[in-house]
Amino acid sequence: MNRRDAIRNVAILMGTALSASTLSALEGCTSSGPKNYTLQTPETRTLLAEIAETIIPETSTPGAKAAKVEDFILVMVGDCYDEKAQKVFTDGLDKVNEESKKKFSGKSFMDITPEQRTELLTAIDKERVEYNKRKDKKPEDPAHYFQYMKELTLLGYFTSEPGATKALRYVAVPGRFDGCVPYKKGDKAWA
Repeated sequence: MNRRDAIRNVAILMGTALSASTLSALEGCTSSGPKNYTLQTPETRTLLAEIAETIIPETSTPGAKAAKVEDFILVMVGDCYDEKAQKVFTDGLDKVNEESKKKFSGKSFMDITPEQRTELLTAIDKERVEYNKRKDKKPEDPAHYFQYMKELTLLGYFTSEPGATKALRYVAVPGRFDGCVPYKKGDKAWA
């Protein structure tokens, strides 16, 4: 199984699909170092951590911060995404702050409450869905910036140790195939 198939299978388990740009980025990872130094600032790292934690907050399982999803996102965007996708992503971080300032009396994303962060990102996610539904959208149009943020957060979380072992049911060494496992509503998915 190649990396693309493995990631697609993880996405199916998470109940989402990854965009073509994220899948193509995974095929072209070069780990040649960061191409976009804007992403490496402490402010950007902190902002990404808070966005990821808002998407996957700590509950009875660890949240995105505990899984250090921001580090995963920075590596993926810096090493695997092309310049066009990196620009969409970094411009998107600016847009999150702009939307926050418009909606919450000039306060940046870092200055608003967790409830306000959830409200803001929910509105941005609805915008993303509408963007993807547009009839005039062409295949060469870039993905919505929040598509990258959400996909990378989910991918980073569910492939991390806390995500795979605490949020999902984890079997380190799978045993025999058992095609009929009882499932009760609310059970965790398998890692």
